[in-house]
Amino acid sequence: MLKLYATDASVYRMLPAAVALPKTIEDIKKLILFAKTHKVGLIPRTAGTSLAGQVVGKGIVVDVSKYFTKIISINKVKKTVTVQPGVVRDQLNNYLEPYGLFFGPNTSTSNRCMIGGMVGNNSSGTTSIQYGVTRDKVLSLKTLLSDGSEAIFNEISKDDFLHKTKEQTLEGSIYKSIYEQLKSETVQKQIKENFPKASIHRRNTGYAIDELIKSEVFTNSDEKFNMCKLLAGSEGTLAFTTEIKLQLDDLPPSYSAMVAFHFESVASCMKAVKPLMQHNLHTCEMIDDSILNLTKHNKTQQKNRAFIEGEPTAILMCELKAETQELLDIEIKAIIKTAKKLNLSYAAPILKGEDITKALELRKAGLGLLGNMIGDKKAVACIEDTAVALDDLDAYIEEFTTLMRSYNQNAVYYAHAGAGELHLRPILNLKHAEDVKLFRTITTDVAKLVKKYQGSMSGEHGDGIVRAEFIPLMIGEANYQLLKRIKSAFDVDNIFNPGKIVDAFPMDKNLRYETDREEPEIETLLDFSHSQGILREAEKCNGSGDCRKLSEFGGVMCPSYRATRNEKDTTRARANALREYLTNSEKQNKFNHQELKDVFSLCLSCKACASECPSSVDVASLKAEFLYQYQKENGVSFKDKFYANATKYNKMASRFPDLANELFKTKFVRGFMNASLDIHPKRSLPEVTKSFSKITQNNARYNAGKTYNKTIYLFVDEFINYLESDIAIDAKLLLESLNYKVITINNIESGRSFLSKGFLEKAKAIANKNISYFKSVVNDDFYLIGIEPSAILTFKDEYLKLADDKETAQFVASKTFLIEEFIQKEIELGNITSNQFTKESKTVKFHGHCYQKALANQKSSFDILNLPENYKVTIIPSGCCGMAGSFGYEKDNYEVSMQIGEQTLFPAVRKASEDTIISANGTSCRHQIKDGTGRVAKHPVSILREALL
Repeated sequence: MLKLYATDASVYRMLPAAVALPKTIEDIKKLILFAKTHKVGLIPRTAGTSLAGQVVGKGIVVDVSKYFTKIISINKVKKTVTVQPGVVRDQLNNYLEPYGLFFGPNTSTSNRCMIGGMVGNNSSGTTSIQYGVTRDKVLSLKTLLSDGSEAIFNEISKDDFLHKTKEQTLEGSIYKSIYEQLKSETVQKQIKENFPKASIHRRNTGYAIDELIKSEVFTNSDEKFNMCKLLAGSEGTLAFTTEIKLQLDDLPPSYSAMVAFHFESVASCMKAVKPLMQHNLHTCEMIDDSILNLTKHNKTQQKNRAFIEGEPTAILMCELKAETQELLDIEIKAIIKTAKKLNLSYAAPILKGEDITKALELRKAGLGLLGNMIGDKKAVACIEDTAVALDDLDAYIEEFTTLMRSYNQNAVYYAHAGAGELHLRPILNLKHAEDVKLFRTITTDVAKLVKKYQGSMSGEHGDGIVRAEFIPLMIGEANYQLLKRIKSAFDVDNIFNPGKIVDAFPMDKNLRYETDREEPEIETLLDFSHSQGILREAEKCNGSGDCRKLSEFGGVMCPSYRATRNEKDTTRARANALREYLTNSEKQNKFNHQELKDVFSLCLSCKACASECPSSVDVASLKAEFLYQYQKENGVSFKDKFYANATKYNKMASRFPDLANELFKTKFVRGFMNASLDIHPKRSLPEVTKSFSKITQNNARYNAGKTYNKTIYLFVDEFINYLESDIAIDAKLLLESLNYKVITINNIESGRSFLSKGFLEKAKAIANKNISYFKSVVNDDFYLIGIEPSAILTFKDEYLKLADDKETAQFVASKTFLIEEFIQKEIELGNITSNQFTKESKTVKFHGHCYQKALANQKSSFDILNLPENYKVTIIPSGCCGMAGSFGYEKDNYEVSMQIGEQTLFPAVRKASEDTIISANGTSCRHQIKDGTGRVAKHPVSILREALL
């Protein structure tokens, strides 16, 4: 557990003394008392996506993300909402939408970042140019102070402020200290002259005392005093927040468009920012070619980059919104006119609807995509948070680029151009001491450059560890001493997140990797050469936490986390744990750790991480390799042997299917199976069928003179062959009726069950056997078609990591299709038409298999189910069904399995009318739907076969 909390999304690693998941405010009070008594730090944490090391420390990590997740109240009239710190930002906005309200600040991590973390960091995001930053929205904070007392901070008058300074409490002494420290006009002048320019709305350098001195307590203004201005952006170093009251905004205008200006240089893009910002933009975001190039290799982002024309060096995404389409059209014409006058961009596609969402997702993926750089050189977060006044942006970036060239750096540029903030990153290898020195040198030189423009070194990501050292340089030593005195007034024993903002940890110590150490040599059976080995595959995880998004935000990753909400069950945790032990274990077999077994135990190997994780960390492969290596030392249980060899037993049972099925229903046999195979008593068993090869001849006789559309090899996998052979019959009849010569292959298996249980040597033997079998028949006219996604897609995924003959494996993979994919392609070629199917009207709801979502495309299933022209088909927006082969059978996994199904899939099926056809193309999915809802789901090919004329 501790190792999972040793890192965040930064470059730092510190092993905490303990991790606490408090359920109540009283729990937190006890933690504060313990910390005060024992002089140990408390490190508040929500989603743990901080880039500057804010939630890394050697004290007690206090994770409020699991239990402090309530939306407490909403006031529609005053447009306010009160929440606990563990509420996810996008989850809050989904709740607020029916009220016509939303919380404006919008980070790239908005589908998993939490309001508490946003307050701690004073987060901004893509919308700050229109809706401001988190500090602007915080009305009240309910907190626990360093003595365990409760304090509510909100807007108060000068009289109330002065009254509080006389209270004999810690809260009273805090107000008194603030007043004494800031009342001097000399001090106020010193703050104004040395803090970042007030026109920079993204400024998080140190504590926001420049905001406090604007109130009526210190000036003649009418602005009330609110301590929340100081606490927002304080990174949990002053008080522990338990409740947050936020000001909301009306939902943005409903008509929107995005103009994506393409540039041949970053300099041209920078010159265009200020003129384009004269228009009423809601977002003005930049992406450079470093990130654009990475999107080419990420399956999810490939779909999102369709709007890109040519090979731009930079893209500026300018979003416009209006109350009517007519007003929107006027704004579009105006901004295009401005751009033409500038003559800096070479293309300007206009995006609308879902295309805007896709473009913004492309931009949001920037952080994670940077972790996808192969090898040890990475785009390092250290100077990525600098913000300057918009008037200074062009000149600042020009000087910055010159500075980077002096270090032979081709830095990464992306993000919030319209706010004067680009996320600028050098490419460094922090495993080498020389690059660690450069890490400090570059950060120092950039800090000096930012100071020259009176900018903010920390725009929205905070100071944390990486920038806190530079606060004295950025605001002056006298102001820094002020911050230290304020910290002491709040927290004299330094228990709240020590080492951040004041008395900071060194920025070049406690790094994630030891420098210049000899890399461990780790031999694997799976081929991880595409990532330069299994260790670097795990190291691709940079902690951005995309795997923590909840089911309501779509996608599949990560099913078990969505059920348990435990950090242990995230893709991030699994990658981090494996990295920790492969790097630091003293054992000869570095995989031989019970902790690794625990962290992988609830991984369903759904493969979603390989496509949805921007860093493309392939945890399914990591798990398979781990199980193989772990079992070398610890042996294999009877149940795992059974599940791995299930095909053998299914084959035996299929010889006498009726007898076998009756035996499985008897109390004695079922009881024995439950006990020996650890099957949950509520889980039904699959019924075996007579094998396809027994029902039909292996190859039918064909008319030699007949012309077929194509000849295809139909792979009747081990699951369909012995458990649902009727689907194989449907597939064969369907394809033959559509004029395809079908050669059935049903005497080989995919090896999927061996892979799932870590029997990699057997899986490798099957892969080599199958690739050898096909070697004699593969050619340009060769098509290998499969019915069960988990089986056929093994040819396109694991075989490339297992087979010795890589060249043939690659060719076979290129000619391998899920049956729906093949039919979809034939529809596009005009070889299959709707005229071949019934005109009858039917409604179909389809659930796609995880592997199809990760490695293929469920749209192919949608398209072929729409072949009958009067069929109304919808895709259920579900993630993983929760079954995952043997996973859902096992007693320890059953509850999690059903929780996963209950998130989206089961409710959608239950809502469907009785005459709606439920469809699922996965064997496990159909089984899970039956157990979870009582409904029978059909494979798409069976539905189509029944629809043939």
